Amino acid sequence: MRALDEHAITAWAAACVHSLEVLCPAINGINVYPVADSDTGSNLLHTMSGAHARLAAEPGTSAAHALSVLARGAVAAARGNSGVILSQVLRGLADSAGSTGSTGSTGPAAELDGPALAKALASAHRAATDAVARPVQGTMLSVLQAVAQAVAAQPGELPDVVAVAAKAASEALEQTPHQLPVLASAGVVDAGARGLVAVFDALAGVVTSGETEVPHSCEAHTGGEPDTGPAPYAWEVMYLLDGVADAEVPVLRRALSELGDSVTVAGDGAGGHAVHVHCADIGAAIEAGLRAGRPSGIRVEPLITPTPIEPPSGPDRAVVAVVHGEELAALLRDEGFAVLAVPDHATPSVEEMLGLITERVAGHVTVLAGGAGLTRAADDAAGHPMIGDRDVVVIPCASPVQVLAALAVHDVQRRANDDVVAMAEAAAATRRGELVVAAEESITWVGRAHAGDLIGFVDGEVVLVEPEGAFPADAAMGVLERMLAVGGELVTVLTGTEAPPGLTGELRERLRARRPEVEFVDYPGGQADAVLLIGVE
Repeated sequence: MRALDEHAITAWAAACVHSLEVLCPAINGINVYPVADSDTGSNLLHTMSGAHARLAAEPGTSAAHALSVLARGAVAAARGNSGVILSQVLRGLADSAGSTGSTGSTGPAAELDGPALAKALASAHRAATDAVARPVQGTMLSVLQAVAQAVAAQPGELPDVVAVAAKAASEALEQTPHQLPVLASAGVVDAGARGLVAVFDALAGVVTSGETEVPHSCEAHTGGEPDTGPAPYAWEVMYLLDGVADAEVPVLRRALSELGDSVTVAGDGAGGHAVHVHCADIGAAIEAGLRAGRPSGIRVEPLITPTPIEPPSGPDRAVVAVVHGEELAALLRDEGFAVLAVPDHATPSVEEMLGLITERVAGHVTVLAGGAGLTRAADDAAGHPMIGDRDVVVIPCASPVQVLAALAVHDVQRRANDDVVAMAEAAAATRRGELVVAAEESITWVGRAHAGDLIGFVDGEVVLVEPEGAFPADAAMGVLERMLAVGGELVTVLTGTEAPPGLTGELRERLRARRPEVEFVDYPGGQADAVLLIGVE
């Protein structure tokens, strides 16, 4: 087949429904993320069946028209997080086909050739990712990203593009357990991603007139169906929303992100949106929609705490951190810790904090929060109903250097409570210093500071002010001398984005000359609001 026309797209939709119908029980069986409710296969099938039925009732007159009808039908029929994302895959394809046809011509496409399909797949990736408030690796979005990158790197004729897409999707599917701990623990691939691979396989089958049910890993876990006896700990809320101004969509997404997780707001290209959220407050989720537009087709399903898939093979606990500074976050990830990096002065959303905690395969989660605002966000998340039965403990840290001190004493072989105490004591015992550049004039305990001056802090109190143009190493050493005056054996320094080259080397040499008994280590921190962060233990 040289190009996809409306007849090929209709055949593809039918093939998708057939494949998802065959795979539905197996996909339901491996459904463990974001909730092990065994309905991902059913949700994908319902969504695609609705799209196909819409196209049958309103036959396409061109590729662009057929994809547009499919997208509208999918958004209207979307169920679950996976169904909403699938609807946005179709929406992205339709948007691209509506603007560019074969050979790069402008206007709605009568058909899609290889290059046009490659462009449309990139559009599908963007549309699906933009609809999700907090994209997660190891899901359908990872498969979409792999497909978009693969077809962009190897453009060609239509059969080549669909073959590359199907192969990239399959390979990305096999990587999902390495990207999401909950999948690795269950020994399964992501259920939504498995369904999306079936969609790409069906497309390859239509184009090449070959097999549409390519075999892939799709093993059901041994835990059986989730126990529906206990009361729900939260709810899946979905509704359609009309009359939404474009400016209101980000506002709605933020409002829903403060209520729970798995937030998706997906447009159909014709003014309608499908809204999805997992939350504890049904009324608040619906009220958020009422403020943005006109909700209809409201569906609410209970989320039940699932029976554990299998007993943990090791200690049933995890330690995670939330910090400012991407370089510090990368350092901690390299050490094997899950980390949420938050921009300076920003506060993580409830959904971001819930994701950091609930994506761990552990009944006990310790959260190290590297700042006062981050601690408040962690405390809010720890008491959120979406946490379920997990035991969450927040260790407050006034500075990222205290996070490092706590992680340095973490011992997975200790009892959970003993480990929490040891980390909390290590954080509290670490004195903290800062060297910052004054943004404006102010009065401090040690004198007036002007914009551009260097200000040194010890445990939150100003201890020195150096005029603009002063050598940062002098100011940093002044802070250090005050901190070491009461003792200390280890100095840890995190460099901010504004730290001049060679600063930590100069500081190391000065400290070695004056206090050779003190150990000195430094790491890039990536904080934009401090030249240096200093810890003394």
